[in-house]
Amino acid sequence: MLWSLLKILFFVILVAALAYGAGILMETGPGLRVAVADMEFVLGPLQAVILALLTVVGVWLLLRVAGFLVALVRFLNGDETAISRYFSRSRERRGFQALADGMLALASGEARLAMSNAAKAERFLRRPDLTNLLSAQAAEMLGDKGRARDIYKKLLGDDRTRFVGVRGLMKQKLAEGDTETAIKLAEKAFVLKPRHAETQTTLLQLQANAEDWKGARKTLNAKLRHGNIPRDLHRRRDAVLAVCEARDLMVDGDEPRARDLSIEANKLSPDLVPAAVMAARAYHAQGREKQAVRVLRRAWEAQPHPDIAAAFAELVPDETPQDRILRFAQLTDVRPDDPETRMLTAELAIAAEDFPAARKALGDLADTAPTVRALTLMAAVERGLGSDDEVVRGFLAKALSAPRGPQWVCDSCATIQPAWAPVCGHCGGFDTLAWKPAPANQAALAGASDMLPLLVGGGLEKSAD
Repeated sequence: MLWSLLKILFFVILVAALAYGAGILMETGPGLRVAVADMEFVLGPLQAVILALLTVVGVWLLLRVAGFLVALVRFLNGDETAISRYFSRSRERRGFQALADGMLALASGEARLAMSNAAKAERFLRRPDLTNLLSAQAAEMLGDKGRARDIYKKLLGDDRTRFVGVRGLMKQKLAEGDTETAIKLAEKAFVLKPRHAETQTTLLQLQANAEDWKGARKTLNAKLRHGNIPRDLHRRRDAVLAVCEARDLMVDGDEPRARDLSIEANKLSPDLVPAAVMAARAYHAQGREKQAVRVLRRAWEAQPHPDIAAAFAELVPDETPQDRILRFAQLTDVRPDDPETRMLTAELAIAAEDFPAARKALGDLADTAPTVRALTLMAAVERGLGSDDEVVRGFLAKALSAPRGPQWVCDSCATIQPAWAPVCGHCGGFDTLAWKPAPANQAALAGASDMLPLLVGGGLEKSAD
């Protein structure tokens, strides 16, 4: 508002100044006297000023006409670009203005206006490498996928725009669900621009979904080489891919190569549970028991997990329960206060029928972290100690509605997965599964509370007291 007022005020002052100047010129004495042959012209001051302005305009027009005549003479002499150069500046200015207007229209969501400006810019500029991309994006915004696809195919014919065309077609195939064609286009785009971070990520995701572990590792290494991924994340994901490749080799019967890859994966990421388990089994198969114990102990120190305990048990499968308790001290001494360690200790004690030791190991876990497994173990301990059936049933009834504890949960979509996998089975995210408590899922426990009276026989309240 203030700026508009200032502009109006400036205009009024300018008009007043011009009027005042014209008045002064009119009151000035004799102006300009011009004699031509026998004729004499006397111009007043204001008329002389007007004549000077007209003279300047006339000279400018004369120069423009002279320039055009020179270009015309050159054109007639065989220089076919002379006259075109004369008009090209105006066309370029109007063409780039239309291109800018089209980009602004596309950014503001006006697809039809963007398409119109793209056609106008092409008419003036004749630069399909600039205008086709704008037209393709506008067509996609309008939902005209066929026209966008045709434009992207035109871009493939120019080295400067080939990558843009391949990338556009790749995104269309991804949207259509044609992953087989999309991965071929992604590989082509990667060859054209190996440094392009988005293309690297897309290709890596597609290769992981297609279980092309070798190709995915090459793409991951390219991301590291071009600085598009932190080194620690690269090591973690390279370990994930190595584990998957080792699994496939094990299925194919190439056990030596599978063991080497398992050990390599564990060295890349010692806290990755599947890698630690496979590496321990590889060391055990090679007779290197100390290395197997070291790998599992290090993984347990990073994150206690039931799979680690199971792999540790496989190292000596025929030992007695008492011997197993002594040997498992190498694990249980690492993080003794962790709930997983306490439940593992209780399970070992129950197997040895040492129920007081099992109760001591569980402690207040049934109250502070009442998971299905902890409550079930408490029920087994109470049964072993000879407690009333109502007490046992009470713990089992509580287990029906208790959380299951840590599970493999996708960080992207929060979906629970039954086992670890490199790719989430729900959202397709790569390396998104984490061992952590799952979000509450009441649907999985529907009707559990209705079963309590049948299980406890009316004694739940007593056991709770």
